[in-house]
Amino acid sequence: MSGTGDAARRHDAVRIIEAKRDGRELDDDEVDWIVDGFTRGTVVAEQMSALAMAIYFRGMSDREISRWTAAMVRSGSRLDLTGLSRGGRAVPTVDKHSTGGVGDAITLVLTPLLATWDVAVPQLSGRGLGHTGGTLDKLEAIPGWRAELSGDEMRRIMSDSGAVICAAGADLAPADRALYALRDVTGTVPSIPMIAASIMSKKIAEGTGALVLDVKFGSGAFMTSRTDAEELARVMVGIGTAAGVRTSALVTAMHTPLGRAVGNAVEVAECLEILGGGGPADMVDLTCALAEVALAAVGISDDPRARLSDGRAMDSYRTMISVQGGDPDAELPRAANVEQVRAPAAGRITWDALGVGRASWLAGAGRSAPGEAVDHAAGVLLHRVEGDEVRAGEVIASVYAGDAGRIASALGELGAALDFSDPGFAPARGPAGAVVRRLRGW
Repeated sequence: MSGTGDAARRHDAVRIIEAKRDGRELDDDEVDWIVDGFTRGTVVAEQMSALAMAIYFRGMSDREISRWTAAMVRSGSRLDLTGLSRGGRAVPTVDKHSTGGVGDAITLVLTPLLATWDVAVPQLSGRGLGHTGGTLDKLEAIPGWRAELSGDEMRRIMSDSGAVICAAGADLAPADRALYALRDVTGTVPSIPMIAASIMSKKIAEGTGALVLDVKFGSGAFMTSRTDAEELARVMVGIGTAAGVRTSALVTAMHTPLGRAVGNAVEVAECLEILGGGGPADMVDLTCALAEVALAAVGISDDPRARLSDGRAMDSYRTMISVQGGDPDAELPRAANVEQVRAPAAGRITWDALGVGRASWLAGAGRSAPGEAVDHAAGVLLHRVEGDEVRAGEVIASVYAGDAGRIASALGELGAALDFSDPGFAPARGPAGAVVRRLRGW
């Protein structure tokens, strides 16, 4: 790795910051040097913050982004999943990543569903912050389930059951973790090059052979613009392909919540419905669309829907939960306080995804800062979703909270997220989770 010897004599952080400030493309050696120096502490936080701001305004070329991502991968360890087998037979690895949205619990269904084929799914997930929920928070609503696993445990579980969902270790792409903390407090988070490198560095470091990305746009997504989401998807597919990972992406809508449940335990319950062959159509459709793309990446052509309806996906889920200490038969947490929301008028209903997500957060389902506890029983359940025609006074949603003092603010936010139109109006934007573009890098 560069950072010593000739490279150390040629480079210094100020010159690299000035180069990017002035719009020059950084060469490979400069990228390697600055990321390595930041990881080792020889490039200080103030300098990396200045470079992040320069990148925010000047951007990066595709080559720079791929090199930046590779340097962040090299800043830590990389899981070696080669030779992974199930039943004595070598199997390919495939993973999925979503850029996050309201009601997006697809991972809880897709991971065990994929494991019903001869593949292994190393799903490293995170916790929620703000209005978007975290996969680990949702699964921790299940009594006994644990997120922290060693690399050896991951390999053993995938060999036994085919699927694992767990927390990413601190040694995977540590440069990204440190850089994100700086971006978070310097207003440089919404940079497509740095978002793409952040996501892909962790996914490449986890060692998967194939990856499908769900890149969302709309009010409830990180990227509100479809154009920005498509560009982010293009860049990430390019990074993955350059790194030798078979990468594809679906760009999907998130203007209204996905499914009906927004929270932790309420989303787990909804996923159980889908695994049992039912559940909201938009959740089922997106799960199956992602499954088809993921399977195609490893040379499998099959119908995912059949395995949701015949019980194989549910059996896989129960095994996945059990091997990580969870009790798949345990009762999920129930909120002490429930408040129903009734339609103030007749009409065809719409929900704004951001507002519903914030209502769930205010009810206690999310956190304002890393490390805060969440109320696993808190959340919002939509009884009527976008496009449904409702009558005045009809129950259209329920708010759940352990702390009664949180109900009023959650109801206020939910009310602001609600809109009506004339009964004859049909929404033109399409359902949540609808695929608007597919990108494939192989």
